[in-house]
Amino acid sequence: MTQIRFGTSGWRGIFCEDFTFENVRIVCQAIADHLLTAADARHGVVVGYDSRFMGEQFARQAVQILAGSGIPTFLCNRDTPTPVIAAEILRRQAIGGINFTASHNPAEYNGIKFSSATGAPALPETTRDIEQRANAMLGEVCYREIPLATARKQKLLQEIDPCEDYLRGLDAHLDKAAIAASGMTVAVNTLHGTGRGYLDTYLRRSGLKVVAVNDRRDPTFGGMPPEPAAEYMEDFIALVAADPEISLGLATDGDADRFGIVDSDGTFIEPNYILALLADYLLRRRARGDLARSVATSHLLDAVAAHHGVKVHETPVGFKYIGEMIAANKILIGGEESAGLTVRGHVPEKDGILACLLVAEMVAVEKKSLGALLADLYSRVGTFRTRRVNITLSPELEAAFPQRIAHLPPELAGRRVEQVITVDGTKLILAGGGWVLFRKSGTEPVVRVYAEAGSEEQLESLLQAAVAFIQ
Repeated sequence: MTQIRFGTSGWRGIFCEDFTFENVRIVCQAIADHLLTAADARHGVVVGYDSRFMGEQFARQAVQILAGSGIPTFLCNRDTPTPVIAAEILRRQAIGGINFTASHNPAEYNGIKFSSATGAPALPETTRDIEQRANAMLGEVCYREIPLATARKQKLLQEIDPCEDYLRGLDAHLDKAAIAASGMTVAVNTLHGTGRGYLDTYLRRSGLKVVAVNDRRDPTFGGMPPEPAAEYMEDFIALVAADPEISLGLATDGDADRFGIVDSDGTFIEPNYILALLADYLLRRRARGDLARSVATSHLLDAVAAHHGVKVHETPVGFKYIGEMIAANKILIGGEESAGLTVRGHVPEKDGILACLLVAEMVAVEKKSLGALLADLYSRVGTFRTRRVNITLSPELEAAFPQRIAHLPPELAGRRVEQVITVDGTKLILAGGGWVLFRKSGTEPVVRVYAEAGSEEQLESLLQAAVAFIQ
């Protein structure tokens, strides 16, 4: 039987293969047992789900298991964004949250994401304990559950609609008047996911005209992964480019914790650059504070920090580490190259809705396109080009990979290796400011190679050398 394993964003699996009702019951019981030993369970757990097939049924099953252990639950009444669940954990002072989501993964996947009482994704020590408890139960009928009707009768189940509380909470982090004054027309693509009724609603209430696409629930996500990346949004990019009235294209992924941004001319702006633009904007217009990024994220953020005289904290991959710093009020803004972002005073979790709205505010206030804003930023801090490629490993390459990494080259693409960082994977800092990161997937035979340089030519040379080293 397949072992339960939590990755950077929870336990995920393919529906009807490893993600089954039986395994869901076991994982939920493991979470319940963990909570009973680690916290005052009377404060309850927020339970939600994204727009995937059977999401409601899995969430109700979780409620039955938690109620069977005497743990109260707050069940979201519709598919709900991950950051909204995080906000609801904090608002209700719950002891945690269980969210059925596979985020940006294709429709055949689902997952369980467990969040702590801080609203942040659970840290590894917590998920290891849940893993151990779950794997010890595999193959046994050892979970406890009660029917939903009984849970309601015993006041262990309360159905909730967190939308309005979340939308009101956004006002503290946005200049709604500036957004309204711009009079922009904005295109919104929620990719058939949970962001519909949230991102579009806030923009409309701010007085903007919204052109919404893919704004109906579809568990198949239109046959594409619900990821707001350029390769999955060609029609949306073409829509923005073709309509001169549209100033901005904003997209969220399946559970609305990631963002995708399209400039008025149809140019897709990589998340690395959006993070740096927003950090620069907030530091210029709002407040001071340190920044945080994952080890795989562009050093353009470091250049912005140096320009403003603040620090950058480098974390392993996984937003839980950035979330921990937000919860402790240590940083102004934190993000990662995979389109995750949050800000001080907000939830310690990725929030694609807030990220999109901050971009809308920035464009409204600065009265410039994103391309113009990026050119201005480069003129002040220097140019950065970043890209990631995946290398699928044959059995031979996978066996040889540890030895490769143990014997790193003294130079790459003719540039001396000045420093090796092993926060998460192996990162080579090169003379002249470029870098390469080799990070092996924990779930498949793939090495992710991240690289950054000062020009496209240098970046291409660096990536070719990095791939050749692995192969």
